[in-house]
Amino acid sequence: MSLPRIAVDAMGGDEGVRVMIEGAALARRRHADFKFLLVGDSARIEQALEAHPNLRAASDILHCDDVVSGDELPSKAIRRAKTTSMGLAVNAVKEGAAGAAVSAGNTGALMAMSKIALRTMPGIDRPALAALLPTLEPHDVVMLDLGANTEADTRNLVQFAVMGAAYSRIVNGFERPRVRLLNIGTEEIKGTESLREAAALLASASTRDKGGLAMQFDGFVESDKINRGETHVVVTDGFSGNIALKAIEGSARFVTDLLKQAFTSSLRSKIGFLVSRPATELLRHHLDPNNHNGAVFLGLNGVVVKSHGSATAKGVANAVAVAARLLEDKLIERIEFDLRQLSADDLRGRGSAGQEAAS
Repeated sequence: MSLPRIAVDAMGGDEGVRVMIEGAALARRRHADFKFLLVGDSARIEQALEAHPNLRAASDILHCDDVVSGDELPSKAIRRAKTTSMGLAVNAVKEGAAGAAVSAGNTGALMAMSKIALRTMPGIDRPALAALLPTLEPHDVVMLDLGANTEADTRNLVQFAVMGAAYSRIVNGFERPRVRLLNIGTEEIKGTESLREAAALLASASTRDKGGLAMQFDGFVESDKINRGETHVVVTDGFSGNIALKAIEGSARFVTDLLKQAFTSSLRSKIGFLVSRPATELLRHHLDPNNHNGAVFLGLNGVVVKSHGSATAKGVANAVAVAARLLEDKLIERIEFDLRQLSADDLRGRGSAGQEAAS
């Protein structure tokens, strides 16, 4: 299958052009059919491409020297959507010049630009930011929303669950992913009214004999069980999700730093490190965020992938691979099909609320 081009915001991220081009080149070496539209300062991109002739042969360049800064307000950034590398990369998807966009730039600005340019899909009130987190099992867990909406009502949560399940079926291959709502307890009486209502709707819609959602809804999950691997999709509002994500990332760094201190505290510890090095290397690899890089804005009429700003070339390559896989496996069509499985009564009368966040 010939994939559409992937538009890469070459100016985004902490290190900009160098890492973004190296990441795209690595993705191209892994997948010979990838083609790119590289958006950014053409002189800097051409210079970086000198070390990557294979990528150069598969890429076109769209010149732009205007960049969205990491601390720029989304409301200000969207005014320059037609002049910045981020805005032009997203617009390439809108215009059909690319099938997907990848950026490591300002998350809030990228969401705002993507929502204005691509609009939300029919049946989706608000897009959500979804990412893959490592677990104790061979598969990752899909979690959303991670910061696009500070609040989510019943409608939003049900829609997030539908989108997250479709995403999980693609990236993890589950026919009926196990979906749970993040809550302060697993009992049915726990949580807000919106959570309880969403749980009831999802339980009903996923257990119908015919026309049911392609998921197994398993109720609620607490935050300490997110990485156990027992759940395939964790659904929550963007405020809670962003806090949970940063707590998980902080705990991972704490563990690795603690081990580093312990293994360098004495000669005996250093010897112990040499003996246990294969195990510690496996742990380091498993916790490396670059191996799980590539958050996705679900619910838009187009594929937009957010790479972590501090991602290495390996992380950028993984984000590009995520974008390509979502195109190949037709994520948008899958979500559209699943939304049609919801009956007209499932969401009737349940209004959409929630403020958009610039995380």
